[in-house]
Amino acid sequence: MSASSGHSERTVDVVPEVVGLIPAAGMAKRLQPFPCSKEVYPVGFALDEKTGAPRPKVAAQYLLEKFRAAGITKAYLVIKDGKWDIPNYFRDGSLLGLSLAYIVIPGSLGPPDTLDRAYPFIEAKRVAFGFPDILFGPDDAYARLIAQQERTGADVVLGLHEIEDPRVWDMVECGEDGRVRDLVMKPASTTLTHGWCCAVWTPAFTEFLHSFLRTDETRRNLDRLASKANDPGGDLAVGVVLQAALKAGLSIQSVKFPDERYLDIGTPENLVKAVRQFSQLE
Repeated sequence: MSASSGHSERTVDVVPEVVGLIPAAGMAKRLQPFPCSKEVYPVGFALDEKTGAPRPKVAAQYLLEKFRAAGITKAYLVIKDGKWDIPNYFRDGSLLGLSLAYIVIPGSLGPPDTLDRAYPFIEAKRVAFGFPDILFGPDDAYARLIAQQERTGADVVLGLHEIEDPRVWDMVECGEDGRVRDLVMKPASTTLTHGWCCAVWTPAFTEFLHSFLRTDETRRNLDRLASKANDPGGDLAVGVVLQAALKAGLSIQSVKFPDERYLDIGTPENLVKAVRQFSQLE
């Protein structure tokens, strides 16, 4: 009798690894002329862990630190050809305790197209997604999104903040159980109070996004989908793909972050606010 006799074979479900994914192919149109990529523009200061000396803290660092706080060890930044100041600054990520890789592209239709360029590297993984120019709390945001995804088995989990001006945000309707019922792009008028700033999703949504960009319907309607009503710059927005995924039956959950602030530094006014708000040493 073999040593394995008497034991039934069992399939062990392996939970996909979570990796960070950051779109950084934009040209900061609302801030031009600008001296550098906005992802590496200093908006605060922190004490160096090794030397104790103060050093600038750049915009994308806040997001990368949230990845690390959630136990994420790898992240991909998709950058536009020419934005070499990003890899020149972050290098391999060891400064932040992460392993960073860069995917360089010549151009993009917008954030969904930018994200899809990472498809060969992330198709079998869970993704922690965030915009590098949106500063938000809490520090454990991604840990909470990952926990909600694992608890519910949702395809996507959105992190929600109470929004000051819904006219410039993707607003979300959800039930008490966190299930997302609707997503409304930058409504002129609405009773909705919360919008999304960050997300975690499974390979199911990565595959949906990959297919969505290639359908005949998307290509026929690209002018309408990538309108200024959905995105100030006229790019294809991630919210458009989330709307389509919800309509297609993907499960989308949410986590609200009460009393937490957010700030989109993509405008001159908000960049000034960020520099003032984060000017104190951490």
